[in-house]
Amino acid sequence: MITDYRRSKQLQKLVQKLGLPDNAPVNWLLLDLALTHPSISPRENYEQLEFIGDAVVRMAASELLFEIYPNSSVGEFAAIRSVLVSDRILAEVAKSYGLERYLLVSNSAAADTAGETSRLADAFEAMLGALYLSTHTLELIRSWLDPHFEQLAAEIRQDPARQNYKDALQEWTQAHYKILPEYRLKEETSPIHGDAHRFIAEVWLQDRQLGEGTGRSKKAAEQAAAKQAFAKIMSDK
Repeated sequence: MITDYRRSKQLQKLVQKLGLPDNAPVNWLLLDLALTHPSISPRENYEQLEFIGDAVVRMAASELLFEIYPNSSVGEFAAIRSVLVSDRILAEVAKSYGLERYLLVSNSAAADTAGETSRLADAFEAMLGALYLSTHTLELIRSWLDPHFEQLAAEIRQDPARQNYKDALQEWTQAHYKILPEYRLKEETSPIHGDAHRFIAEVWLQDRQLGEGTGRSKKAAEQAAAKQAFAKIMSDK
C-alpha cells in the first residue's frame, strides 16, 4: 500500500487513463517506483524496472506484429519493432498519457530538456515492467498499448525508410556512390524557436547539400536532415 494519499490518487488516475478497470490487479508500490527518477533517490528508483520493461515492450510489440502480419518475414518484424520500441516512439506514447505529470523527478533533472525523450522512454518502460510484474502476463499492457503500436506499425510499413532515415540514406549513398554522407553540425546558443531547434544539421554528399534539419539533440537533428534528404531522393526518382 502507498501511504501517501495524494500519490495514491495520482497513480489511480494514471491507471484510469490507460483504460484499465478500477479493480485491476496493479502492484501500486511497483508502479510508484517505476515513476521515480534516480535524481529523487539513487537506490529506490525506476532503473531495475526499466530493465524488465525493456524486454516487456519488445515482447508486446513482437506478439502484436506476429498476430496482425502473420506472413511477414522475421527481418521485417525486426525492422518495424526497432522503430516501435525506440525512445522517440515510447516517449510519444508516454506523452499521450501525460506520463511526465506522474514522474517524480528533481528540478535540476527536469530542467534538462535535451534528456526529456530518454527520461520519458525510460519511465515508460519501467511502468510496463511494473504492470507486467503485477500479473506476470501482458494482461495490463496490451489492451491499451496495442492500438498505438498497430497504427504506428501500419505507418512504418508504408515508409520505405522504416523511419530510420540515416540508415536508409547511408544504404542509398553506398549503393550509388560507394561513399557515406557527411553531417555538418552546429549548435544554436539561444535558439529562436526553443530547445527543439537547438542543433542544426546539414547532410552533404560530395559537394552537394542534400538536406537540413533541427532537433533537441545532435542525433535528432541528423535524423531530420536525413529525412529531408531521403524524401528528396525518392521524389527525384
